Amino acid sequence: MESTLKRTWAEIDLDILESNYRKLREKTGQDVKFLGVVKADAYGHGAIMVSKTLEKAGADYLAVSSIDEAMELRLNGITMPVLILGHTPMEQVERLIEYNITQAVTCKAKAVEYSAEAARLGKTLKVHMKVDTGMSRLGYLCEGEYFDTGVNGIAEAVNMPGLDAEGIFTHFAVSDEPGEECEAYTKHQFKLFTDLIGQVEKKTGRKFRIRHCANTGAVARYPETYLDMVRPGLLLYGYGEFAAELGLKPVMTLKTNISTIKTYPAGTAVSYGGIFKTEHKTRVGVLPYGYADGFFRALSNKCSLMTAAGPARQIGKICMDMCMIDISDMRGVTVGSEIEIFGQKNPIETLAEIAGTIPYELTCAVSKRVPRDYIKNGELIGKELMLRM
Repeated sequence: MESTLKRTWAEIDLDILESNYRKLREKTGQDVKFLGVVKADAYGHGAIMVSKTLEKAGADYLAVSSIDEAMELRLNGITMPVLILGHTPMEQVERLIEYNITQAVTCKAKAVEYSAEAARLGKTLKVHMKVDTGMSRLGYLCEGEYFDTGVNGIAEAVNMPGLDAEGIFTHFAVSDEPGEECEAYTKHQFKLFTDLIGQVEKKTGRKFRIRHCANTGAVARYPETYLDMVRPGLLLYGYGEFAAELGLKPVMTLKTNISTIKTYPAGTAVSYGGIFKTEHKTRVGVLPYGYADGFFRALSNKCSLMTAAGPARQIGKICMDMCMIDISDMRGVTVGSEIEIFGQKNPIETLAEIAGTIPYELTCAVSKRVPRDYIKNGELIGKELMLRM
């Protein structure tokens, strides 16, 4: 659906996305496959348009969280390989096979179910084996006393009928964190992963076609972990400290505009609870951007948004549908003036730090009522609004 209202919107620059992809591909090398992580609607950027851009640019794989996300891609014409990182019920195996979707296998019970259903159908399900090397979330355990059990369990799954174990992967817990302890932990995870692969391949006499573990932090800091494929997440979208180091730019710019301007005398309480009071005559801009759009209420009175005249302090509690900024010394800023919430002029990392969170959470929080405008060669080529009408 297309929005008819110029309220708050996100501009997604597909040229920047492609540029980020090519720079990362140059860093990792052409012989290493590239998986674009597009789960959670491509971290709020729009999974369909992002996936089409990556597919055209030459990426090798996509990753999503669920079969619903995978089907969204397939039903919108995306044909490249797609890996589901999360759980899929065995009742959906037929759809996985029909639509050529790869499924993660995280334990023996899942392997048995997927194998039985694929065998019943007389077909083959492509899978990637998930190894828990220290994330302590999903995957076959292989640490310490569980190493042999992990090797045997994965080897058993690889040999099950109806399963094509194309790949094997793990996930690093602290590859993006600084310090010797985090570096040692990441290297331990990597060694555990490669040791396990070696033992499984020896036991089964089969080679995994795709071994992958390099997430954002590992792509930036641990080239030895690239193996057969890398899967940078937020890095692809140009956020975080590593993005700046690698010359990557933010793909999304979130914007709004001033809908109303009011001038208040000193001592005026602004917004709910009256936690902010003007200390002098204050010119206040009201923006149609609130926590229902993804502006965390925890940021109230703590951050600034960017005007053409410079940063404007946000004042008063952030409301569901709007917020207020102080534009007292910005006479050129008027009703209709464009405001950058985050982007190249107002880094999302600053907002994330103030909110005590990570950029991922802020991009994913941009709500479905915020339309996405897709930019290519400096021109608007598409608009997307998730509201149903």
